[in-house]
Amino acid sequence: MTPIPDEPDQHASLGSMYSDYFLDYASYVILERAVPHLGDGLKPVQRRILHAMYEMEDGRYNKVANIVGDTMKYHPHGDNSIGDAIVQIGQKDLLIDPQGNWGNILTGDPAAASRYIEARLTKFALAIAFNPKTTEWTPSYDGRRKEPITLPMKFPLLLAQGVEGIAVGLACKIMPHNFLEIIDGCIASLRNEPFTLLPDFPTAGIMDASDYRDGVRGGKLRVRARIEIDKGGKLLRIRDIPFGTTTTGVMDSIVTAAEKGKLKIAKIEDNTAAEADICIQLPAGADAEKTREALYAFSDCEVSISPNSGVISEGKPHFLGVTEILRRNAAQARDLIGRELEIKLGEPHD
Repeated sequence: MTPIPDEPDQHASLGSMYSDYFLDYASYVILERAVPHLGDGLKPVQRRILHAMYEMEDGRYNKVANIVGDTMKYHPHGDNSIGDAIVQIGQKDLLIDPQGNWGNILTGDPAAASRYIEARLTKFALAIAFNPKTTEWTPSYDGRRKEPITLPMKFPLLLAQGVEGIAVGLACKIMPHNFLEIIDGCIASLRNEPFTLLPDFPTAGIMDASDYRDGVRGGKLRVRARIEIDKGGKLLRIRDIPFGTTTTGVMDSIVTAAEKGKLKIAKIEDNTAAEADICIQLPAGADAEKTREALYAFSDCEVSISPNSGVISEGKPHFLGVTEILRRNAAQARDLIGRELEIKLGEPHD
């Protein structure tokens, strides 16, 4: 009689399946969604947006809805995530030239619907991010097209734009840095000279970077709003807000602090347009200097930021300081420019 085989251990099988599937999912989120690549400083959705825009490029503006549609040929996710990513790139004013209502990073107001706003690549983007002859390609998710593994980036874009992403068991938070200081740092790096790079925020404000630690885990930044005393001490004006906040959020935190009795205000209003301008009227007898200190202590007029410079390099995550990221990006730019010149020399000339 043929022996009956032992039944498989279903619990062990389920456990191994859970382990394998969870690892696959975590790896996908880390490598394909949340963390930027060291080579071009872009997340996959950002890279696919720029690649789609380069294919559409004719010098004219395109409806963002059309850009979203073309990007979906490469990005197997929803149109909302693509539209949001386009707006985020456009608001940083480096790679995308926006037209229409793209929202306000100061107030937190959203952009108009993608069918109403338009965009095209900036001349800066065309100069630093694209060259099909030096690009490494891979098939798109459906195999019908090819997309870049990374764009041949000739500028430390990651440090200029900054990035934030949350994956499974891993997160990254890289601050934006000053454009001219990045260029000076690249020159110093290529000359093997020492340099220091500190964050610079589009919302301005006052920064304490004494514990920045080159942007690695464990470092910390303190960022304050710039608060001016006006009208003989009867009015406080917030002219810059901390990075990562909005004027609406700052005002809500001030009102909450006042309701808890942490400080006294008579009236608060938001006059923000091109620049932040929150006016706080003080009640009679209130001390302007003490109120300003209370705003820093009990509201979002002062925030603490914990950087975490994680990137994808050689197919896996790495945690590198911003100076090391800049050194590698500067060396990559030098090598890419050299390759482009060699290609041109080898091409026939009229």
